[in-house]
Amino acid sequence: MTERSFPKAQVTHKALLSIRAGHPWIYDTEITGISGPYENGSFIEVTGERGQFLGTGLISDHSKIRIRLISHNANDCMDAAFFERRLRHAWEYRKTVMPDALDCCRLIFGEADLFPGLTVDRFSDILVTQTLSLGMERLKPLLFPTLCRILREDGQQIKGIYERNDVAIRELEGLLQNKGFFPLEGETPPACTKTVITENNIRYQVDFENGQKTGFFLDQKRNRQAVGRLCRGKRVLDCFTHTGSFALNAAAAGAESVHAVDISEEAIRLAQENARLNGVEENIRFEATNVFDLLPTLKRGAYDFIILDPPAFTKSRRTIDRAIRGYKQINLRAMQLLSGGGYLATCSCSHFMSDILFRSMLREAAADAGVCLRQIEARQQSPDHPILWNVPETDYLKFYIFQITRN
Repeated sequence: MTERSFPKAQVTHKALLSIRAGHPWIYDTEITGISGPYENGSFIEVTGERGQFLGTGLISDHSKIRIRLISHNANDCMDAAFFERRLRHAWEYRKTVMPDALDCCRLIFGEADLFPGLTVDRFSDILVTQTLSLGMERLKPLLFPTLCRILREDGQQIKGIYERNDVAIRELEGLLQNKGFFPLEGETPPACTKTVITENNIRYQVDFENGQKTGFFLDQKRNRQAVGRLCRGKRVLDCFTHTGSFALNAAAAGAESVHAVDISEEAIRLAQENARLNGVEENIRFEATNVFDLLPTLKRGAYDFIILDPPAFTKSRRTIDRAIRGYKQINLRAMQLLSGGGYLATCSCSHFMSDILFRSMLREAAADAGVCLRQIEARQQSPDHPILWNVPETDYLKFYIFQITRN
């Protein structure tokens, strides 16, 4: 075993069982004592009640998740070489599972890539990051230049790294909110905070400074393809279109017409730009309105295909009942609107809305609407957002495509 000088945190038997089951989080209530001085955000060794080694993690005094484990190997030195190996592993994984989408994909997906609290999305020649844990905040001066070097050595053009740390959750870690280009030594960042990506042969303008999250939702790329395959000749309603991704896939696939709706006027403006960028603006009608208000006003049979891609209706267990009511309302309305033989694509991006809850809600909505659901596909997030079965929080996107039949 390698000699290391990390301080030690002793944890409860409950935490020991969780760690051995593979979960990387240790809560403040699970720590029974800490031996040795430590600096907030630094490495700490975790031991059981009998002193047995359990792993090495990063400690955060301000967070309820007090320690986030990053290694179970007592011989890991936590040096630059260790993190370079881990970054290379994440890149090689994407090259294997998404070789045709490397210029717009998620390169680092937090705990799923063993970088807890860190997100890195690639939009063409720009990397956009979001750092939500103190440990990763302290490590980013090492991680970000190393990641750039790894990509460039592999022939990838990277012009800059933009940080989207304008999220309130950082304050739970004692971190300030901010956004802007990360300084790379000897390099001048681009002057523009917009770029163009190509996904599924469709081009999008991405505003990575002001767009939601990191600027574009990459997790639905395969689901957009699946929807597009069914849209030829269909009259499509795309609800919660955001910047138009499902609508554009439908139009490009030969939909007869597309009606794309979102409550955000800015999102609709950008969606219209994306439609012009792809030469399908004549086939898509964009509307800035509230989907909940719109659906009751539409006539049954006006659409052959309805897409429901709402934002997360809940981000905690406390509000799950309200979220279920919201999901049921829009799905019930959509099922009522579709003529016999129509198609419905519906999803939830909330981890707390489990697949069991989502399926139960859909069954209830179908029963109330007097329809049957003929399942075509059940899908999840694209593989650049890998799911760790021992970390349920990485499993969040539920996506179903149905044909609606009348009882």
